Amino acid sequence: MSLANGRHYLAIPGPSVMPDRVLQAMHRPAPNIYAGELVEMVHGLVPDLKAIARTRHNVAMYITNGHGAWEAAISNTLSRGDKILVLGTGRFCLGWGEFAAQMGVDCQVIDFGQRSDVDLARVAEALEADTDHRIKAVMAVQVDTSTSVKNNIRGLRDVLDTVGHPALLFSDNIACLACDEFHMDDWGVDLMVTGSQKGLMTPPGMGFVFFNDKADRARSDANLVTPYWDWRPRVDVTEFYRYFNGTAPTHHLYGLRTAIDMIKEEGLENVWARHSTLARAVWAAVDVWGQAGPVRANIAETDKRSCAVTTVNFGPGNGQRLRDWMTSEAGVTLGIPLGGVEGPGGDPADFLRIGHMGHVNAHMVLGVLGSLQAGMAALQVPHGPTGLEAAMKVIAEG
Repeated sequence: MSLANGRHYLAIPGPSVMPDRVLQAMHRPAPNIYAGELVEMVHGLVPDLKAIARTRHNVAMYITNGHGAWEAAISNTLSRGDKILVLGTGRFCLGWGEFAAQMGVDCQVIDFGQRSDVDLARVAEALEADTDHRIKAVMAVQVDTSTSVKNNIRGLRDVLDTVGHPALLFSDNIACLACDEFHMDDWGVDLMVTGSQKGLMTPPGMGFVFFNDKADRARSDANLVTPYWDWRPRVDVTEFYRYFNGTAPTHHLYGLRTAIDMIKEEGLENVWARHSTLARAVWAAVDVWGQAGPVRANIAETDKRSCAVTTVNFGPGNGQRLRDWMTSEAGVTLGIPLGGVEGPGGDPADFLRIGHMGHVNAHMVLGVLGSLQAGMAALQVPHGPTGLEAAMKVIAEG
């Protein structure tokens, strides 16, 4: 007998839970792609996407996943032989740099490990050493989905300005847009990439590149750009099909329109606050569990943790055991560890990742935490027994 029968909960850090409203909006006949409702709806999406990114500048939409958005960012701003600074804090910025290297870009990598954020002093040293300004861009993630670390993107702009370095500042916000607070223009970000499937609560399949005028000036000299990835026709639209360089992702667009409406109805600041409270509930449970067992959050400092995902080490082999138990006995799928936690400091079987992004609320998060606590009891994983109560206290206090 299993207690997993019922509605399964995908509590992974993306694709996130799809709201019923989004799914219902997508469940419709194919629309006219030449004129009418769809065309007007997409025109209206552009300012609303910019509002979520907190930018007055440009957004290019692509039929792709986050990796495609990576490539679009690289191809529109860089040329073969250009040098960039890649700031690794887990798997994903390193992966973005690997894309750039395969495209002929010279990547200087600083790897800060799997439990740390970007060390701004080391970045300053690297930029100060680049006296001839060969570095064309500094590449970082606001949140690395593998390690769950949150980086100080505004601090990176301050470093660039203090050093007087002209490099572009790139931010990967695939894991965290509309979850963790972000202000593209106020933080001095030149280019930001994200995808549809996490905080934007829409199935995977759309990628977005937000860029300012400085990044667009780099497009003028970039020799990596190709017709499909070129962002200029997508933002200077003379005919509707140019938004997507061909047929639009019609049903994704209806879903995205509804998801953005939901964000606007709640208010972006309230969305950030909800994610913050739910994340603190997760952290409270993890901290108490660790008082009498091997459980620990991968990122020690709370101000460096993402409000979208939490990576947890449950001790030798227990991450894998708990993931299996949660699926078979509780009807919950948790995130597998990725490259960011598979190196020194832990075996992948020790880790799991809890996604708390997008369309999540108190009972969903408490359900995951209660099930995890039951799983630790069932599998005899040592833990502090009042973790769930600590999470409940956070929820009660709001």
